[in-house]
Amino acid sequence: MTKQITKAEELAKFQREISVSEFFTKNRHLLGFDNPHKALLTTVKEAVDNSLDATQEMQVLPEILVEIHKATDDRFRIVVEDNGPGIVKEQIPRIFAKLLYGSKFHAMKQSRGQQGIGISASVMYAQLTTGKPTKITSKISPKRPAHYYELHIDTKRNEPEIITDREVPWQKDHGTRIELELEGTYQRGRQGVDEYLKQTAIVNPHLHLVYLAPDGQRLEFPRATKEIPIEPKEIKPHPYGVELGALMNMLKDTKQRTLKSFLTNDFSRVSDKTANEVCLKAQLKGTEKPSGVDSVSIERVFRAIQQTKIMAPPTNCLSPIGEELMLKGLQKEINAEFFTSVTRPPSVYRGMPFQIEAGMAYGGDLSSDDLARILRFANRVPLLYQQGACASSRAIVQTAWRNYGISQSKGALPSGPIMIVIHVASVWVPFTSESKEAIAHYPEIIKEMKLALQEVGRKVASYIRKTVKAKEHREKANLFEKYIPELAHSLSDISGEKKDTIEQGLMRLLRKLLPVLINHENSKEIQTKS
Repeated sequence: MTKQITKAEELAKFQREISVSEFFTKNRHLLGFDNPHKALLTTVKEAVDNSLDATQEMQVLPEILVEIHKATDDRFRIVVEDNGPGIVKEQIPRIFAKLLYGSKFHAMKQSRGQQGIGISASVMYAQLTTGKPTKITSKISPKRPAHYYELHIDTKRNEPEIITDREVPWQKDHGTRIELELEGTYQRGRQGVDEYLKQTAIVNPHLHLVYLAPDGQRLEFPRATKEIPIEPKEIKPHPYGVELGALMNMLKDTKQRTLKSFLTNDFSRVSDKTANEVCLKAQLKGTEKPSGVDSVSIERVFRAIQQTKIMAPPTNCLSPIGEELMLKGLQKEINAEFFTSVTRPPSVYRGMPFQIEAGMAYGGDLSSDDLARILRFANRVPLLYQQGACASSRAIVQTAWRNYGISQSKGALPSGPIMIVIHVASVWVPFTSESKEAIAHYPEIIKEMKLALQEVGRKVASYIRKTVKAKEHREKANLFEKYIPELAHSLSDISGEKKDTIEQGLMRLLRKLLPVLINHENSKEIQTKS
C-alpha cells in the first residue's frame, strides 16, 4: 500500500535556512544601497567610519586618503586608506567578507559602527554589481609584512571566499587600504560624497583627510586640532536597559555562582546593598544558582529591578566632541559671522547613556532666503538622508525659534541665514533602520535636543540683538544721513538760517537718537519674551 504524501510534507521539502547575506542581497535597500548614487556614498561612508574608529582606538591622529576613479560610465573604483592599527591577517577575510561579524555589537561604548554589517555590505554590493573582488592591504607593524587579499562573499553560507592571499611590500608602518569597484553614480550636492566628507571634517576636527574626486579635483581637509578624542571605556549593561528575555539569557550564560554576585558583577551601578534590595523585593535569598532560577522568579527579579532606585550608568563610555572643538570644526569649514555650541550633561534612555551637543552658525555665506540648513550627526557620523523622519528634525521644529529673533512658520523649520548642528553621542544610537540614516523618536532624546537647541538659540538671540539690530539701525541712519544736506537746504530757504548750521544740528541729533533707538528696540524685544 503506497503512503499518501500530505501537503505539509510536500511543502516541508522546500524549507531551508536563509543566510543573512542572501537576505541582504535581495533587500540591499535596507543597508543604504537603494540606488547607484546612494550606493557610492554609503561605501565611502562605511570605509571612512571604520578608519576613524580604528585610529581612535589606536589613539593616533587620523590620516585618511579617499580616491574615487571613474572606471566606465556607470562604474567607479573607490580607494580608502588609513594609518590605523591594521588588521590581524586571520581576521581580514571575516571582517570584510562576512556580514554580522565585528567587535562592536556587544560592546557598551560609543563607536561609529555597531552592527558588523557596513563594510561587508559594500563588498557584497560591489560583487553583485561588477563581479569583481574587493582588494584589501593591511599592515600591523613596521616589523611585519603587509598582507594582501582579494575577496568575495559566498552569499549562500555568509562566508568569505579568498581569491588571493599573499604578502606585499608597503611603505606604511601600519594601516589598512581597501579598494572596491562598483556600479554607482557620482554627483555633487548635499547628499553626495563631497558633502559627507566636509561634514565628517566638521565633527572630527582632529582629522586630516585628502580626497581625490572622479573629475580629478583634489580637496584637502586639514585638521583644526591635534587633540585626539578620548577613547570611550566599555561599560556593563545597566539593569534598567535589560528586558525580561535578555535577563533570562544573562542568567543562563553567567559565570557567577549566586544570584547576588550576578547582579553586582554582570551589571553596572549595582552595589551589594542594591542587590540585596532587589533580592528582597523578588522574595529570593540571593544565594540561588543563577541558572537554576525559574521563570516565575526571574520575572519577580525583573519587576524588582524596575522598582529599585539604581544610580544612572557611568558616562566614561561616551566621547562627545566638546563645545570648543565643535566651534573649531564649524569655523574651519563654514563661512559665517557668528558661531556657538553647547554640550549637554549626559542623560539616559532605556538604561543607555547618551549626550546631546548642538551648534549654530549665523550670517556670512548662509542664505537668508531659505530654510535653516540642518546638519545631523550620530557618534560623529553625518546623517544625510531621511531628515524628516529624524528625532533631530522634530526637536528643531518643536523649538520656538521666534523667541530668539529667528523666523519660523507654524510646524516648520526656522528660516534665515542659520545652520543648526545636532550631535547624538551614545553607546547604542536608536536608528530607525539598518541603513542608519535617522534617529528614532525617543522622548528622552528629543527633550535633551530641545534643551540644547534652546541654549544655543539664546546665544544667537543675544548676538542678533547686539550686532544685527545695531547694524540695521546704522544702515537706516546712513540712509537718513544722505538726505540731511537736501533737508538742511530746504529748511534754510524756509527759516533763513544758514544751511551749514542746520546740517550740523541735524547730524548731532541723528547721533544722539541712534543709541536711544537701539536700546528701545532691545527693551521691546525683552518685554515681548517676558
